[in-house]
Amino acid sequence: MLFALKKIVGGLLLPLPLLILLMGAGLLLLWLTRWQRTGKGIVTLSWLCLLLLSLQPVADRLLAPMEATYPTYRGRQPGIAYVVVLGGGYTFNPSWAPSSNLINNSLPRVAEGIRLYRGHPGAKIVFTGAAAGGNPVSSAETASEVAQSLGVPAGDIIVLDQPRDTRQEAASVGALVGKAPFLLVTSANHLPRAMGFFRAQGLAPIPAPANQLAIDSPLNLWEKVMPSPLWLGHADRAWYETLGRAWQKITGGAADQSPEPSSSQ
Repeated sequence: MLFALKKIVGGLLLPLPLLILLMGAGLLLLWLTRWQRTGKGIVTLSWLCLLLLSLQPVADRLLAPMEATYPTYRGRQPGIAYVVVLGGGYTFNPSWAPSSNLINNSLPRVAEGIRLYRGHPGAKIVFTGAAAGGNPVSSAETASEVAQSLGVPAGDIIVLDQPRDTRQEAASVGALVGKAPFLLVTSANHLPRAMGFFRAQGLAPIPAPANQLAIDSPLNLWEKVMPSPLWLGHADRAWYETLGRAWQKITGGAADQSPEPSSSQ
């Protein structure tokens, strides 16, 4: 119950639902009360925030600092026995191509996990994530099916299908790997928060970011000045992780999240 409540409240605090609620409140004031100026102010401010968060320069400036915390892992560190890929968005339709069932951030995570698995012969690849949304299989099992479809042997895959959030994933992985170092693969914007949870368990994760979103390479002018749901999605990720890290600190789930220098990266 608490888990569902956390997800619902957190979802309502994200930019789009929050701004829609504010616009609705402003419209109610305009139509049903004498608070005309207040209503106009709320609607105008909400519209302006929605516009700005839908522009690439604004959205990616909010997201980029989070994604820059850890560099892309390009090493081949000896002794790595596990590549851990955290679960993300998914659905399950057996008639689809396997990779189509991994949505949003999940497919890039799995792709990066497979790349790192192949760069570390003898390692196992670990997928985490419980079943959600009434799906008959878990996020971890869905990712495993995708990995197998891309040539990863089933014997090299470990499925941890009980954890429902990052804190639980850290505990579950800790029971598997102990104190041994391992590669931790998740979205670049999520990795700082994930590292906090895993270090709080006394583990030794090596950060391996995937699914970078904030663009600093050249774009067409119209891509920068036209509002787009793509850029709003980037702003959504930045705000989601900001809320997540605040909650992490409140609940005491964070450890030191500063990047550590490593010759393997």
